[in-house]
Amino acid sequence: MEDLLIHKDEINMQMARYGVKFGLYKNGKFKERLFPYDPIPRVISGVDFQKLEKGLAQRVDALNCFLADIYSDKKIIKDGVIPSEFVYRSPGYLPQCEGITPPKSIYSHISGIDLVLGKDGCWYILEDNLRVPSGASYPLIARALSRRCSPDTFRNNDVVDNRSYGEMLRAVMDNVNTGGINVIFTPGRYNAAYFEHSYLAEQTESVLAESGDLFVENDCLFYRGNHGTVRVGAVYRRISDEYLDPLCFYPESLIGIPNLMEAYRAGNVAIINAPGNGVADDKGIYYFVPKMIKYYLDQEPILMNAPTFLPFFEEDMKYTLDNFDRLVIKDVAEAGGYGVVFGSQLAPEQKQDLIAKIKSEPRRFISQEIIDFQDLPIIEGSGTVMRKADLRAFVLSGSTTKVWPSGLTRFSRNPNSFVVNSSQGGGFKDTWITSL
Repeated sequence: MEDLLIHKDEINMQMARYGVKFGLYKNGKFKERLFPYDPIPRVISGVDFQKLEKGLAQRVDALNCFLADIYSDKKIIKDGVIPSEFVYRSPGYLPQCEGITPPKSIYSHISGIDLVLGKDGCWYILEDNLRVPSGASYPLIARALSRRCSPDTFRNNDVVDNRSYGEMLRAVMDNVNTGGINVIFTPGRYNAAYFEHSYLAEQTESVLAESGDLFVENDCLFYRGNHGTVRVGAVYRRISDEYLDPLCFYPESLIGIPNLMEAYRAGNVAIINAPGNGVADDKGIYYFVPKMIKYYLDQEPILMNAPTFLPFFEEDMKYTLDNFDRLVIKDVAEAGGYGVVFGSQLAPEQKQDLIAKIKSEPRRFISQEIIDFQDLPIIEGSGTVMRKADLRAFVLSGSTTKVWPSGLTRFSRNPNSFVVNSSQGGGFKDTWITSL
């Protein structure tokens, strides 16, 4: 591992050469910056990973069952497990998807599950990302460049090879392909994660396409390339639901594919991940995932949620208000680290304003106990400092549900911050899983 630190500058130079960047819109302008990389890897033992693997697969299987239920029979609502308000008022619930069964009945093909390791030694799920979870390409390219700069590191350390991701993703796409080529659908060069789109297209041997390259005819999706027109059987979309099809969602969308939803409804193309998944990764729905596992799988949850309270319920509202200063409040409609407020950090006037909003819109907020999660060392200057870090694990659902033996470890660059998101200026590390 010491050899990696010696080659730190060389690895970062290679990152810059390959364009390993993360784009941000700030003050109405698009800005790209290198995604800060720290060479000290996070190490997870094979034994620990086995438990994570089982718990993550269990969770994603239950979430897929929930999505299949919500867009069909809605048994979980009828049986009183989840209040209907938490489904129909979710901004991620799309009535346009009612009655559509995706190929192989898989909704979340690629799930990004965010966890933290508490100082009590337990892993806690913080968030489920089932729409367009990003980030797998960063540890992939980091490992590839590290291996090139310091091959001895990986000869001398018992680390599970993470180069399987492209093959795993390709298998997921092939599993639901309805007949045709695999396409990764990108909104284009100015998307924040464009590097990842192009890199994953290369890794999966898929075609990277923008909306102008794709069209629907006779309820089938086609790709218009330099060598003619070919049918598309699976499209891994990297744009939000509302921009997918201007004839179904936002009519002003210039990056969507007209009639894509008609081809999807007809069963002639798989969309990865399925439109409408946002209802399952709503921060309010997060509270109910342990109940889903019991309801759909008849199992006890292997991994725990962070202790969470819903002001929607009278008892939880009282607890939230009584313990406001030691809780973190999250707006369920926000993402990327936005809308996260620590009660203890608010001025009296801000506190009263937020409490008034919670009382008037209880469905809009959740409150959580603050988990004192572990710090990891990062290089700063000529030494190391400790910073908060989380883990985004990638769960792929194809013929079976598998967890990629790697992951994206994100860390805060601010010594006083618990927020690690790349959109908030965080950096990333490789994640090593050691062999059993």
